[in-house]
Amino acid sequence: MDRDDPQIVISRVVDAPRDLVYRAFTDPDHLAAWWGPIGNSLPRDEMDFDIRPGGHQRWTELFPTQPGLRVDVHIDLTDVADGELLDGVAHVTGQLPEGIEPHETRMRVEFHDEADGRTRLEIRQWLPERLVGPADQGWNEAFSKLDAALTNAHPIAVDVEV
Repeated sequence: MDRDDPQIVISRVVDAPRDLVYRAFTDPDHLAAWWGPIGNSLPRDEMDFDIRPGGHQRWTELFPTQPGLRVDVHIDLTDVADGELLDGVAHVTGQLPEGIEPHETRMRVEFHDEADGRTRLEIRQWLPERLVGPADQGWNEAFSKLDAALTNAHPIAVDVEV
């Protein structure tokens, strides 16, 4: 993480409104539905979120095809703008997949309105060079899960008295 330029830069438009996409990243129930490679899971009872500058996101990722693996992720949030930005440093520890050692990675996720109620994600990630390939593959698999989760998500209904 000693480089100025991020190793991963992603710009992706998703077919959902910005507030829903932001919740997908900041609400434990939403994140548990899509985070990580296909097949992995995040037990809801092992998630703790405090979304604010100086707050955190914590979860454990399980690999059903490799029962001994338990990846613990603890993100220290440094910059948060509700509905617009998440920035922080993730500490990745636990029983990691072969070839992956405990490490830190900085992630910055920006949320931008696009036409027709869609959202553009701008993601930058700084991480050890040897982890770029696995992280890139993980993002690609997670995005397919995110697309499905957003398609199946229902906006929260609000009662308005007239």
